[in-house]
Parts: sequence; C-alpha cells; structure tokens
Amino acid sequence: MKIENVATERLVLRPMTVDRAERVVGREPGPEDQWAEGYPGAGDVRSADGFLRGVAERGDPGVFRTYEIRLDGVTVGGIGFHGPPDEIGVVTVGYGLLPGVRGNGYASEALRALVEVARVAGAAGVKGDADLTNPASHRVMEAAGMRCVAEDEKLRHFYLAL
Repeated sequence: MKIENVATERLVLRPMTVDRAERVVGREPGPEDQWAEGYPGAGDVRSADGFLRGVAERGDPGVFRTYEIRLDGVTVGGIGFHGPPDEIGVVTVGYGLLPGVRGNGYASEALRALVEVARVAGAAGVKGDADLTNPASHRVMEAAGMRCVAEDEKLRHFYLAL
C-alpha cells in the first residue's frame, strides 16, 4: 500500500517504510536519505523500531504509521501514531524534532497535519502525553487543538475528540 506524503505550509511528512525504518534503526542513511546533523536521535530510533515491530506483528499500518518530518527536503525529526486506533477508535501520537529546529512552530504544524490524517482515516480521537517538565510539548499539543485531560506524578495527558 502506497501512502502519500502529507504536505503542510512549511513541511512534508514522509511516510516511514520498512526499508527507511531499518536504516534509521541502524543509523545508516541510504543514498536518497537527507538527514540533518543529529538525525536520527534516540527517540527516532525507538519510533522506527516500534514501527518495524508493529509491521511484523500486525502488517502494514496504512496511514497510522510513523512519518519523517522534512524541512526543505531534509529530515529534522519524526511524528506518528503508536499504532492503529484502539477498540474505541482512539490513536496515540508522538513526535520529536532536532534541537536546532525547535521553537519555530514546526512540531505544532506537523501535529495538526497528523490530526487531520487521523480524522480523514476515521479515528474517533487523538491522545498524547508529555513529561510534566516539558511545557514546550504541552504547547505543541495545545496548538494542535488537544486539551489536557489528566495529570499524574510524571505526565500530562492530552486528548482531542475528532
């Protein structure tokens, strides 16, 4: 199944493939990969590994996959779904950007696009969480329309009904 790139005003979300995920996990770019310095980070490797495990366990996830965040054709981070919708139709999202490109609204822009992917694909809602000590990530989710619905000793939990 071919999944199309998702374009925003400034970014392109490029769907992860098994081949690209294997390169990210191995930290070995292929000839067509353009990675910014510092990519992939530890979070990108964990996400790519999770994508590969999900494909092995459940098959191709369709649009509910991981995406590279590309700025001017260069991969500067990642965003995606932790898997398909759960039993009530809710998907969990995660994202990360290289430190050098943070603070420009790219994560919020990418998350708004990912929320739209989930909506079009029929998800009932989107959830995510961030450490209490990460207010920048809280702002990203809020900018994408998600609202804080709970907080525990470590995390702030966000949700958006679609």
